[in-house]
Amino acid sequence: MNRINALITSLLVLGIAITWLSCNKKGSEPSIPYNLNYGDSIIYLKDQSTDYIVYPTEHRDGTYSGFPDGIQIDDITGAINVSKSETGLRYRITHTAPDGTETKTMVVLSGITFPDKFYHLSQNDSIAFPVYNASTQRILPLNGSTFDEGNGANSGGCSVQTINGQINLAQSVRNGIFGAIPQNDVRKDFDIAYRVNDESGKSLNKLRVRLYYYNTMADVAPDLLQTLQDRADQGVFLRTAGAARIAKPRPPCVIIINQ
Repeated sequence: MNRINALITSLLVLGIAITWLSCNKKGSEPSIPYNLNYGDSIIYLKDQSTDYIVYPTEHRDGTYSGFPDGIQIDDITGAINVSKSETGLRYRITHTAPDGTETKTMVVLSGITFPDKFYHLSQNDSIAFPVYNASTQRILPLNGSTFDEGNGANSGGCSVQTINGQINLAQSVRNGIFGAIPQNDVRKDFDIAYRVNDESGKSLNKLRVRLYYYNTMADVAPDLLQTLQDRADQGVFLRTAGAARIAKPRPPCVIIINQ
């Protein structure tokens, strides 16, 4: 009888020990945080016959999204279609796990853009300088690079320097892009095709830029002022009547003020 009791006691102790070890092991091994990345913080366009698509280095179940608007990303795989996305911008990629946990990372799709800005011709502020890889601190490699390939912008009067991508706004006005006598609130879009001598291997890239004309700051249209303010608020969040929507960061607004 004593042996049976001893055996029962031993089994109970063993069961408690196994249960404790199991619980302790489970609690001591938290899930590994998701290191969401695409292999590099800057993704360069590639010259190939099919769309250039980049995947996260590690896939996790859940959904993926990109911000701001302009990036084409698969919400299930997190794959970025670089060929069909707006380049020259920085994007925030968010992964949402099935339990609601969010993981974020930032990526730049290499290229150029122009900042939303007022240019005052009367103050000799007449050159729009391109921004490379979403940072004014990065130097645009010019040796071997070409801008306005095919002469698309220049043929329409938008004076783009083919060696550096700069836009001569005063010359563009003289070229008559806003008419012989420019009127307030005239808006013109121009497509600039370009190749940068960088890790993209001079792949053909493109940018649409929008030029505006106003005689004075007082003439600037309220809707344009609102667009600029909305883009500035929390990145490119737009707020209207208590609701929130997302602004498209493109095309950039290059606003020419005559006086």
